[in-house]
Amino acid sequence: MRFGVLGALGVWSADGRTVAAGGPQLRALLAMLLLNVGQTVGVRRLVEGLYGPQTPSGAAHALQSQVSRLRRRLGAAGETGELLQYGPAGYRLLVDPDDVDVHRFERLAGEGRHVLAAGDHAGAARLLGEALGLWRGPALADVIDAPFAGEQAARLEELRIAVLEDLVEARLARGEHRDLAAELPESVAAHPLRERLRGQLMRALYGSGRKAEALQVFEEARRTLAEELGVDPSPELGGVHVAVLRAGSSPAEAAGGGVPAQFTSFVGRDGDLERVRALLGERRLVTLTGPGGVGKSRLAVEAAGRERDEVRFVDLAPLADGAAAPQALINALGLREAGLVPALSGPLDPAERLIAGLADRRVLLVLDNCEHVVAEVAALARRLLAACRDLRILVTSRERLGITGETLHPVPPLPLDDGGPEALDHPAVRLFADRAAAVRPGFLVDDANVDAVLRLCRALDGLPLAIELAAARMRSLTLEEVEARLDDRFRLLSRGDRSAVPRHRTLHSVVGWSWDLLSRPEQALAARLTVFSGGAPLHAAARVCGPSEGEVVELLADLVDKSLVEAGGGRYRMLETVREFCAERLTGDGDGDGDGDGDGERERLRAAHAAYFLESAQAAEPYLRGPDQLEWLARLDAERGNFHAALRWAAGADPVLGLRLLAALSWQGQLRGLPGERAAVAAGLLMTVGDEPPAGLEEEYTLCLAHAAAADNVHDRRLRDHLERLAGRRLRYPFLRVLRFMVNGPCHADGGVPADPWSRAFARLESGVRSLLVGERDTAEEAFRAALEGFRGTGDRWGVLTALEQLAGFADEPGFAALMAEAIDLAGRLGAVEDLTRLLVRNADGLADAGRLLAARAEYERAVEFARRAGTPETQAGAQRGLADVARLRGDLPAARELYDRALRGCGRASMGGALTRWRILIGLGRIAEAEQDAGQARLRYRQALAAARVYGDRPAAAASAEALAAVAAFNAAGR
Repeated sequence: MRFGVLGALGVWSADGRTVAAGGPQLRALLAMLLLNVGQTVGVRRLVEGLYGPQTPSGAAHALQSQVSRLRRRLGAAGETGELLQYGPAGYRLLVDPDDVDVHRFERLAGEGRHVLAAGDHAGAARLLGEALGLWRGPALADVIDAPFAGEQAARLEELRIAVLEDLVEARLARGEHRDLAAELPESVAAHPLRERLRGQLMRALYGSGRKAEALQVFEEARRTLAEELGVDPSPELGGVHVAVLRAGSSPAEAAGGGVPAQFTSFVGRDGDLERVRALLGERRLVTLTGPGGVGKSRLAVEAAGRERDEVRFVDLAPLADGAAAPQALINALGLREAGLVPALSGPLDPAERLIAGLADRRVLLVLDNCEHVVAEVAALARRLLAACRDLRILVTSRERLGITGETLHPVPPLPLDDGGPEALDHPAVRLFADRAAAVRPGFLVDDANVDAVLRLCRALDGLPLAIELAAARMRSLTLEEVEARLDDRFRLLSRGDRSAVPRHRTLHSVVGWSWDLLSRPEQALAARLTVFSGGAPLHAAARVCGPSEGEVVELLADLVDKSLVEAGGGRYRMLETVREFCAERLTGDGDGDGDGDGDGERERLRAAHAAYFLESAQAAEPYLRGPDQLEWLARLDAERGNFHAALRWAAGADPVLGLRLLAALSWQGQLRGLPGERAAVAAGLLMTVGDEPPAGLEEEYTLCLAHAAAADNVHDRRLRDHLERLAGRRLRYPFLRVLRFMVNGPCHADGGVPADPWSRAFARLESGVRSLLVGERDTAEEAFRAALEGFRGTGDRWGVLTALEQLAGFADEPGFAALMAEAIDLAGRLGAVEDLTRLLVRNADGLADAGRLLAARAEYERAVEFARRAGTPETQAGAQRGLADVARLRGDLPAARELYDRALRGCGRASMGGALTRWRILIGLGRIAEAEQDAGQARLRYRQALAAARVYGDRPAAAASAEALAAVAAFNAAGR
């Protein structure tokens, strides 16, 4: 028989017939026994469960009567009376727990949770879905009025929701964002206080491309929690909010991903995978070593993909030298820089920025292809691991890092035992079969051909890349033809020593064999594609490499079929081992005919590559200030590697093109915070060009100075001078107006009325700041409103959020909240991390000013976490200053002093933001001293604040400090 309590009580016979369970009392008795199946339930407990604590007289006798009736009903259904037993301690129902839906549910839920923790998301989804499928409605629905039922039903409903949340987690990991975005609102509405469900809905919405709705879910959660419970969202839900705000490029960021998607299945490395995962659970630095093509990168990706912690994957293969390694990590971690504001923000050591972004953050950092920068990666890894206690690093390299604490896992070729009954299960054979079936549907390895496959795999030394390349030939050759060709080519290498060097030579020869099987046009295109960094879209490949787009389409399809090129997401890219080989062919001979000038061909391609990406950047630049700026930013983000490669080449070969390309990318660099990775190129361009700009390139030269000064303040004075030279001109690059405003402050209108709507809106913004600085608040507000209207007209989110922030200072409390909420949403959409963190702090300041200290504290805490994850010490210091203000206002002076001191240590750099934060910290410390009746300390702190404000000409800050000094004077005069 089967029994159910997850819904109305149900009993079914072995043949599936429904068995009537009797009246309410009988059903309640059976339900109690089913909930405790296999266990003895005491008479008193049964009686109280049926009648309540105040049991009527004769209740025990009534229970005996109910038990007898229940025995008869179960017996009539085909069971014997032994099913329900009576003993000295009470009654016991002898039923297999798996035949009772509630116990089956709990078993499946436990197994699903265990599988989910192990990273098997498909298995977890199956088990958890099966568990939830057992529910037919509210638990104990038809006996809910029985005294025992209410508490049990609530317990089971809590379990059901927890399992639902686990199932959602598994489905999110499998990428089912769109389905969940449609399904979850109903569950959230039914359980409005479940913060995990809210967070999962946010992640599903973001993963479906609905970021604004995801942020709205958080605001609804915050309002509901405040109204219902008087509390703020938990740190966990706040963390999801921060992640969604922070994520600007991919849903994986919001969900804590970062592992690159793979185009093929993972075959033959189960033992290695288990070993690597075990090492990652015990060690903080694990290095996978082995020759090229052995499968180190794929193993690392698979291991990282099963991690529950946040994962960040960094491919170091494109780096020209190790000095660029820290910047590559900064990019992968999404740590935004301060933009092109060199004198105001000052340079920050990249390693320190990484430490700030990784401190107290549970992250697995995967550093792939490190062999050519091993010394620099070793030094950086040592420094990061020493400073960041929750950081783990997984490295792939052909040689070890050689630092203390490193654990090695050599990745061998796939094992190749002798043939026999188990030959079909050999990893190398399975890999060949899988890849061959992908190009020749229906191909199978069976007893008739397994020996040939084994011989082929042995000839390739079990190297996965070599096996995959050979399998790709099955599209046009038979297995015998593939084996014959390999036997001819590798006869010499298949004998003698099987040391590492022959394996390298064998891999090189395997790629060479694939190369030799290409047609001459295919060889030429494969060699030319190596000019791209990080792959290329079809249009770029055709423009740079091919005679015509139509011909390139056909050739690329052939190269994909032959596994020399991978296709995905509208882009074409090469495995690094293949790319290295093809690049050698380009150096020796551009078209493979043996008589070309390889060096000349490479320079021609580099020039064509740089010209194409200059044209792309110039075409995109106007759109970065309009309604389609997010789409265009995403396009530029996808070509980040290509832009950097073009800039590096131009710095030495064509500095004029380099200046133009750097200028065209400047506004993208400001919005995305990318000056660090371009600073070295900018410095190189300045050395080539000299102290004065080429004719007609004054604006481009000034923007190059800004990039160089972002990493080295030696260029600061020259930048200021060149910005002054541009006063009175109509600028071709509107961003120069922003840069001049940030560096030299607001100026009067120059060059007449700006020609374009965006520049007119920015001129109004500058006018408003000028008016505000001289105390003309009404004029300033009018100018800011005009700027907001202008920026809305252009569709520029950055301009709108900047104007909104200024207008918030003139609004009442509800208006301030609405303006700041819109500005925060826009900053999140842009991925403007420092703007976003600053706005969060500003919003919290407004809450504190309105006396909403608990809400302000929650917002400051979110800003601290956000700034920490973004690696921005100054903004983190500003948020800590806010927490200190809240503690002081609530009377907790020791906590406030500790927070002020911690914030003061984080804003020591010479920058305007740091100075303003220091000023506010010092004012707070002065007020603590006043509260403690220490006039001398208060006077010292206020004078320090006054000095900090005057250094940067911050008139409101200086005035406030002067008022504070006057307050101390009055404090002293009163004799206190």
